[in-house]
Amino acid sequence: MVHPDYQYTPSLVPAMAGMIASGVYDMVLGSRILGGGALKGGMPLYKYIANRLLTGFQNLFLGVKLSEYHTGFRAFSRELLETLPILENSDDFVFDNQMIAQAVMFGFPIGEISCPTKYFKEASSINFKRSVEYGFGVLSTTFSFAAHKLHIARIRRFDPNGRKITQQYYSELAHRS
Repeated sequence: MVHPDYQYTPSLVPAMAGMIASGVYDMVLGSRILGGGALKGGMPLYKYIANRLLTGFQNLFLGVKLSEYHTGFRAFSRELLETLPILENSDDFVFDNQMIAQAVMFGFPIGEISCPTKYFKEASSINFKRSVEYGFGVLSTTFSFAAHKLHIARIRRFDPNGRKITQQYYSELAHRS
């Protein structure tokens, strides 16, 4: 998956696919943070600070240590895509973040690769208002993850039964074709 904003180099697709094909990882994130390339590539300072704060928050509550959760460059194994209850996720930007939380909940290993990025005037980018909405969506995803994990609430997005619904959906699609 590559966000269509021209910020990520597709030349890393073979490396990311190799990390998936090796069977070591089910999700690989192209990290703008590893290697220190985010600010060098022109990431606005407010986005960098928000990224670091949200990432620290999510690492704490999800119990993993990723360099960032907010990249628009990812690779997935077929098993992950067929297993996660992605139909329970948002249809907005936070969808990507919800997938990471689901992968953590269901025990899928996540790897990262350093990915240089470039920000420039012609590249589309999420504006400040949408960035704030996304940030609140990330907080909501993280709190719902913790609530489900601690058995405070049953969240369908993180429920194994949600996986069955998604698998049934894909099975029905396969039988139609």
